[in-house]
Amino acid sequence: MTENESPFPPSIIQHVSIGTNDFEASKAFYDAVMPSLGAKAIMSHPGAVAYGVLFPELWIQTPIDGKPANVGNGTHVALMAHSKEAVDAFWEAARAAGATGDGDPGPRPEYTDAYYGCFVRDPDGHKIEATFWDQSKAPSL
Repeated sequence: MTENESPFPPSIIQHVSIGTNDFEASKAFYDAVMPSLGAKAIMSHPGAVAYGVLFPELWIQTPIDGKPANVGNGTHVALMAHSKEAVDAFWEAARAAGATGDGDPGPRPEYTDAYYGCFVRDPDGHKIEATFWDQSKAPSL
């Protein structure tokens, strides 16, 4: 292992699951927006579908306990984009697929100069973000 290599994966998140009360509508929404981030449906089960680039990272599913899905207050899912243009493409695809805007695409200097993102609400009301992290502008701690 070289000095710049880590024995750990590039992320601490393996996957995230969010609930839906209308699986077919939610699947149609994510089928339309995930390609803007280079992701696609990778696997599915009845009432559940997983999207990712190489492995299942974002699951959309009806709740296993049979109760209605709900939106977590203060919770959101941020999806990585490979460029600012991909963030913009995600915004356009999401809005065209019925998302409600919750923060236009753009820099977020209040976070850091490295950060560019947008926020939407999916058909179930979940807050979904697409973000690009410009490592060349990242602050050092």
